[in-house]
Amino acid sequence: QLQAFGGGLVQAGGSLRLSCAASGRASSNYVMGWFRQAPGKERGFVASISRRGYTTKYADSVKGRFTISRDNARNTAYLQMNSLKPEDTAVYYCTGRGYTSLSSTYVSPTDYTVWGQGTQVTVSS
Repeated sequence: QLQAFGGGLVQAGGSLRLSCAASGRASSNYVMGWFRQAPGKERGFVASISRRGYTTKYADSVKGRFTISRDNARNTAYLQMNSLKPEDTAVYYCTGRGYTSLSSTYVSPTDYTVWGQGTQVTVSS
């Protein structure tokens, strides 16, 4: 089970850090990812991190601004979001997938098997 939190309202140029806490199973067994969905749009890939954190992947729209990380001792993944833009406004979802290699990351929502509830991020101009 995954629970995401840390969303909120921030002005353009500001920062937020989202957290995704895993319970029930060790998060080190899971690739973790973040997706987002704006009103009227499909859920889109944001970032993914491999089981031990050695490999990360980002959507082009967030490269250089967002950083995904994880602390397996705390069973938690993070998404640090800097230089936020109004177009980053969306509901952000954390997700996980088990039974993968240590270096795997995934960009398709259909590759993930466990989803948390979303957390709203609103960036005002």
